[in-house]
Amino acid sequence: VSAGNGCGHTLLTPHSGTLSSKNYPGTYPNHTMCCWQLQAPPGTSLLLAFGDVDLEPSEHCAHSSLLLADPHTGTAYGPYCRNSVPSAPLLVTNSSTVTVLFNSTSHRSGRGFLLSYATSQHPGMRAASPGMQRHPWDVPDPSLTMCFSVYCPAGCKDIHGDIWGNPSQGYRDTSVLCKAAVHAGVIADELGGQVTLSREKGITLYESAFANGLRSKRGSLSEKRLIFHKVCCLLSPACDDVLEVVAFNASSWWHEVDVLGQDRAWVAERAALSTTGHSWAAEPGAKAAWLELDLGTRRNVTGIITKGSSEQHNYYVTSYHISSSRDGKNWRPYRGSSGQEDKVFEGNADSQGEVSNAFIPPMVARYIR
Repeated sequence: VSAGNGCGHTLLTPHSGTLSSKNYPGTYPNHTMCCWQLQAPPGTSLLLAFGDVDLEPSEHCAHSSLLLADPHTGTAYGPYCRNSVPSAPLLVTNSSTVTVLFNSTSHRSGRGFLLSYATSQHPGMRAASPGMQRHPWDVPDPSLTMCFSVYCPAGCKDIHGDIWGNPSQGYRDTSVLCKAAVHAGVIADELGGQVTLSREKGITLYESAFANGLRSKRGSLSEKRLIFHKVCCLLSPACDDVLEVVAFNASSWWHEVDVLGQDRAWVAERAALSTTGHSWAAEPGAKAAWLELDLGTRRNVTGIITKGSSEQHNYYVTSYHISSSRDGKNWRPYRGSSGQEDKVFEGNADSQGEVSNAFIPPMVARYIR
């Protein structure tokens, strides 16, 4: 939990999370405070990774400070500010409970701070840092093996920092690692998790893409790039194959008659991603329209790619829900990793580009709506 008027981006879960001062990485405001209570499961301890600490210097950090404390043992860490920074980027505590207190008085400069945490069950954590060159502990060491695994905390999606590339190309190695992992769909931002990746030869151009609520940037040549691997792909290279759709069905379809009196049927079968010309569209004015895909048999479904209609019409779906069924009669809404409410997927912003969304966790189903 968090409380106060100085709280910035915050996502706290029992196993990992990310928190920052208000306006980070811009200058934090005057006369604010925020208190976060971090609570890990019993029997575990908290590991705290400092992504950035840049608070205006003062004697004993009296003007602006970051203080961490174990309320049960009375152990304190800090206070920290620009002239009293943490001695190491990773702080290992012996407690499952830590209080983080940030406060500021009048000041002129300072980005504030960015902090990530995980439990002792995930010792290979990387800080959710905003830039790889500024914070080398978020970058795989080039001297290490070309294939490695790290733990990314929850809350990386909305931190400051850029990514270049997409899941099919890989990512320029100056991208923020954990943010790129969310974009690639190998972890859910609300959970975090272990990621496996390799460092491979770079490419000339990295294309921009929108995926899993994040837009990457178009970037130029790099010597190296990062490739994320899904766990199943380590066992079976075919786990990312495009699934064949045996049949399409829909709640309705648009029977268009153009200005010349010619008919055009926007039927469900035209919803296949590779279809040229016009796509599927529901009947105009239809309420709660749906498109149904029959995969022929129960399959493990790990994600979906959507695209608008590219034929003279600027039509596309901006957001959608997903439901699945094993028998075509009983339907279950997809709720994602949180499991609390039906997940709303961010769709397309134009009729041209493809948008990917991952299902974390994946679902086993024959029918998808």
